[in-house]
Amino acid sequence: MDLDQQVSKKILSKKKIERYSRQIILKDIGIIGQEKIIKTKVLIIGIGGLGSPVADLLARCGVGYIGAIDHDKVHISNLQRQILYTSKDIGKFKVDIFKRRIKLINNDVKVKIFKEKASENNLNKIIKNYDIIVDGTDNFKAKFLINKFSLKYKKKLIVGAISKFDGHIFSFDFGNKSSPCLKCFYQSEPSDEILNCESEGILGTTSNIIGSMQANEVLKNIISSDRSLHSSILIVNLKKLEFRKIKFTKKNNCLCN
Repeated sequence: MDLDQQVSKKILSKKKIERYSRQIILKDIGIIGQEKIIKTKVLIIGIGGLGSPVADLLARCGVGYIGAIDHDKVHISNLQRQILYTSKDIGKFKVDIFKRRIKLINNDVKVKIFKEKASENNLNKIIKNYDIIVDGTDNFKAKFLINKFSLKYKKKLIVGAISKFDGHIFSFDFGNKSSPCLKCFYQSEPSDEILNCESEGILGTTSNIIGSMQANEVLKNIISSDRSLHSSILIVNLKKLEFRKIKFTKKNNCLCN
């Protein structure tokens, strides 16, 4: 059976086959995998240093539905690392620029924006409508809220955190009852100072490498490829090019039990 005969005409036109041909040829993806990618709904919370590369790459790979929550405007200091924005965007809301840029990258992507700060109220309403949640926020209060509602609605959650030359990535599948959550790793809420780019600093490449790795985890979850990062933290030191993966389990007194 040749490639055209395998195509589901409702999802993959010949034009889309050509567009995604370099990843369709991968045996881990193929036609079926690409169709899964197109059908998936991904919500990105925070479209700054981490969320920008995540959104850019997922749109290019063909994720069919991308939502974004962010209340910030573009600042000149963002331009050093946040790849969706240019000098012309300074002072404009990030979600407005995000929507325009994603449609320019791939007009087939359906984009929904939420010009608001992540909160108990809106996360409870929004998260349930998506398949995979990407946390690109820069404070632990938001991260624990995202963890709480991703857990409530049994979603897959990819968490990123960055500072200086360092990055952390977590991958959770809350549809799996044995999965721990972010609270299992952080027994108490850490200080936000460690994620504060203004005081701690951040190398521009750090955010884009960690964001790209988050996007990679999203795609692996969609196509049910290698899940070795599930219930784990990947600790990355880009100054020394050191990578360390630590697996952890549920804590008895955690909200995920």
